[in-house]
Amino acid sequence: MVAPLGINYGQIANNLPLPENVVPLVKSIGATRIKLYDADPHVLKAFANTGVEFIVSLGNEYLSKMKDPSKAQSWVKTNVQAYLPATKITCIAVGNEVLTFNDTILTDNLLPAMQSVHTALVNLKLDKQVTVTTAHSLAILQTSYPPSAGAFRRDLVNCVTQIVDFHCKTGSPFLINAYPYFAYKGNPKQVSLDFVLFQPNSGIVDPESNLHYDNMLFAQIDAVHSALASIGYKNVCVQISETGWPSKGDADEAGATPENARKYNCNLMKLIGQKKGTPMRPNSDLNIYVFALFNENLKPGPSSERNYGLFKPDGSQAYPLGVPAINAVSTNSSNSGGSGSTPSASVPPASSSSGYLAITSDSGTSLSPCKTLLLYFVSFGLWKKLDNYYHL
Repeated sequence: MVAPLGINYGQIANNLPLPENVVPLVKSIGATRIKLYDADPHVLKAFANTGVEFIVSLGNEYLSKMKDPSKAQSWVKTNVQAYLPATKITCIAVGNEVLTFNDTILTDNLLPAMQSVHTALVNLKLDKQVTVTTAHSLAILQTSYPPSAGAFRRDLVNCVTQIVDFHCKTGSPFLINAYPYFAYKGNPKQVSLDFVLFQPNSGIVDPESNLHYDNMLFAQIDAVHSALASIGYKNVCVQISETGWPSKGDADEAGATPENARKYNCNLMKLIGQKKGTPMRPNSDLNIYVFALFNENLKPGPSSERNYGLFKPDGSQAYPLGVPAINAVSTNSSNSGGSGSTPSASVPPASSSSGYLAITSDSGTSLSPCKTLLLYFVSFGLWKKLDNYYHL
């Protein structure tokens, strides 16, 4: 089952193992890439000379400051350059799910911040080894079924186009957070559990492309490919920056069980290991970061928010992963959000993104709850039924 994959290493908790004890856990599942929600110096030092690739992040709250070239360069020097080449930092994620917060100031600051950080990399001669990107919610799509008809929200097309143009010019990936779990949670009687868990099922056929889909995640990924093609970009590298399944939830959170989490994540890791692409991109390797490495006890929201981890804080597996158990009981009680270096007056800290605190809601999105839920249902082929019911 062990396959090269990416893993999200969140730290909104006060009982996680020390970073040096996390290294063997990451290696035990065959993960070769880590995405941080900050630029935690303790983590970056612990993974020096391990060969593990890192995406480090700048939180939404620092976008306005990153527009200042001097502040962007100071941040890159302190949080990226200082750890190269021992720690293999390959990407900087600027902001998280910014476009669906429906905050015009935040949205207006996103691309300038990305450009400023990239300019800092160029000035430091690091742009050939470190790229700049941002992660989006699947809710940036207006249409996602059938996958061949994928399209961005009309109010976001202009902004998305400029961002994708930046990706093409700088060679950076387009990141999407996708959670088939939300579809099942929202309507377990109509959404096939096997379809969302990569289990054997009859699947769906895209009536336009005639491509067959046997799982929802691939349908969602190809809807993004179609949306990108619809604005003139057919060859952008799409990566899934977050996807996962909770092992525990509240009474109203259908499907949040250890067995379902095991099936989702283990089946996904098998697919990654098979180097199997999506129906629309069969020859392209999957670039996926599983959410998440640990259960995080300080995350707000429903119980599921605190139970996405492959591992418990003591390093034991949250459910059988099919790999040898590793002892990582030493904890770092100072962890309370994955904050990085101490902030100065002018340089923002390597802090967790505010957009990461609650993954089960699209905070601030302009879509109604029905339309937000629709984005997760449509990949299963329920578009017409919901369209008639909600008059969308």
